[in-house]
Amino acid sequence: MRRTSSLVPPPGAVPATEAPVAPQRETLRTEFPFELPRGYVDAAGMVHRDGVMRLATARDELVPLRDDRVRENPPYLTVVLLSRVITRIGTVVDVHPGIVEDLFASDLAFLQDMYRRINSEGHTRAGVVCPECRHGFVVDLAGGRLGES
Repeated sequence: MRRTSSLVPPPGAVPATEAPVAPQRETLRTEFPFELPRGYVDAAGMVHRDGVMRLATARDELVPLRDDRVRENPPYLTVVLLSRVITRIGTVVDVHPGIVEDLFASDLAFLQDMYRRINSEGHTRAGVVCPECRHGFVVDLAGGRLGES
């Protein structure tokens, strides 16, 4: 009886030339830099424009609902919520409702839109169309240098 070697590997066997591939670890971006259109002016008159906003947690959205200021004035929810998720504005790292109250209206609107984008849509990019040539392109609302956001 003659024995022949089989060139076909048994089912489920991994060929020697192919090592099993470890699954790649997925990372989640949780912090988003921004540049305010006008900037926060502190008590010393210093203007702070760059900052960081983190993704909101369920707690961030629930805790302000128990705040008496929010119960008495529901629009104040925006102020409390933003103060919880903004981790820095310029050199200011203790961002509290008083800081958010002192922002210019355009900066508050910018931050509200950014909050909605990163927590609902997952990014800070928006498609825009040039009104002159009708060319479409994408801009990052978190900003970069002045004039880019």
